[in-house]
Amino acid sequence: MTEPLLAHATERGRMYSRSTSEPPLVPSITTVISQAQSSSLDGWFGYMAASALAQDPRLPSSLGNASEMRAVIQDASKAAERYREDAARRGTRVHYYCEQIALRDLGREHQAEQARTDLVQHGEEGFAARFDEWWDLYQVQPIEPEITVWNSELGYAGTLDLVATIGGRLCILDFKTRATDRDGMVKPLDEKVVMQLVAGMKAQESLVDPVSGTWEPWQHGADPVLLGVAVGQTEVRALRANPEVLKHHWYKFCALRRIWEAGGEVANAGRPLLVVPPPPRTQEAQPGAGHAASAAPAQGG
Repeated sequence: MTEPLLAHATERGRMYSRSTSEPPLVPSITTVISQAQSSSLDGWFGYMAASALAQDPRLPSSLGNASEMRAVIQDASKAAERYREDAARRGTRVHYYCEQIALRDLGREHQAEQARTDLVQHGEEGFAARFDEWWDLYQVQPIEPEITVWNSELGYAGTLDLVATIGGRLCILDFKTRATDRDGMVKPLDEKVVMQLVAGMKAQESLVDPVSGTWEPWQHGADPVLLGVAVGQTEVRALRANPEVLKHHWYKFCALRRIWEAGGEVANAGRPLLVVPPPPRTQEAQPGAGHAASAAPAQGG
């Protein structure tokens, strides 16, 4: 997604402020959801490093050179990080294009052509072409792209990719840039997108002016269709969040919000572990105390 004006990178994750002149106050929707990350990525990191090492053209010549081998290994160890950074930049470019198409159809100032050119220059024109096809096929009528929302009751904020009408129904959409599998199909969405969408639906306010900090009551939370949209080079696939499970994903989101808060409380509570010194020795417990007492001469008759 593009970078919202009120979003800030902090030690506690991405957070939002109420205006451009105020400090960040609440976590973002994605920061809250990230508290659920539990699966280990050790295997993936190892695979990416091994794959990068095997494909490095310097590998044969470095086998007899220790310093060169260290450089090759160091570069390979950063392969996963580079992959994620590249994916994040690609996602930003694709999201920006989607936003510009919505602005174009709303008759607002836009940079749709420049955004498409940027994708072409990075070899990513397929994302734009497939998105255009999907946009026309679904007859998307945009209402507001990249709209920042706030929930004061629970304490979080976020920026929704798009509010639109499709087939006469109000929809909240979240675009996810996805790779293509071996069969030429866009890879499936992570189910956490449901939490992201329901948190957006449960907002209480939406941003009017970020500079002055003007907000208005959220107007699009009354029974919208929640759509996760996987945007790929070969196809775009829209998936609806099952209305029957929304309350459970909302409960989980609320629990994760509490976990985020507890993390801050723990961090500020003080030192978690304290050194314990050995207890002082009593007279009876001192080495040799019993032997000295038995060796003392008897007193009296």
